[in-house]
Amino acid sequence: MMAADPGPDRRAFLSGAALLALALGVPIAALELSPGDSPSARQQAILREACALVIPRSDTPGAGDVGVADFVVLALAHGLEDSRKPLTAELAARYTADVRSDLSLLHLEWLEAELDRRSGGDFIRRRPEQRHALLAALDRAAFADAAPVHPWRTIKALILLGYYTSEAGGAVELRYVPVPGRWDPDLPQTPDTRAISNDWSAVDFG
Repeated sequence: MMAADPGPDRRAFLSGAALLALALGVPIAALELSPGDSPSARQQAILREACALVIPRSDTPGAGDVGVADFVVLALAHGLEDSRKPLTAELAARYTADVRSDLSLLHLEWLEAELDRRSGGDFIRRRPEQRHALLAALDRAAFADAAPVHPWRTIKALILLGYYTSEAGGAVELRYVPVPGRWDPDLPQTPDTRAISNDWSAVDFG
């Protein structure tokens, strides 16, 4: 008999909720996850791996280390990046297996199915370098797609948003300078130079 799917644990949920509350400017208590939006354990594992591949661990924590996957789950449920917006009839037909009755997309179901399809069976069982290549291929295809909406572009945008509103992303990977000093028109850039997280013109989420 298969063990019951444990679903998201409370600590992970609160970590993701804290990031989402920060991004939305609302109390954590206002955030809820309905049963229909709760991912399976396998979907969570795939999303965590995707986060780790988008922003890997280096000398600073990566997106897989700081609760970004849990942030993405909550962000999708609450419609960030228009993720709960109904699809056009054309796009709904394109993603027919992963569309709710209100024509919004089930992003995590889509991600699981798409990565499994690209891996020829089970994305999670592939070697790390294979998972990296598979996600990179999906990324290239998504950003080459002329459609106005693509599930991966939405998920990736939320991964970046979650990471760069976390302490690791906003104050370790980037620099946080609440009161900049004098204005200098020409500063030397070195490999160790980090963008300033509260200067959004210096942050490229491309």
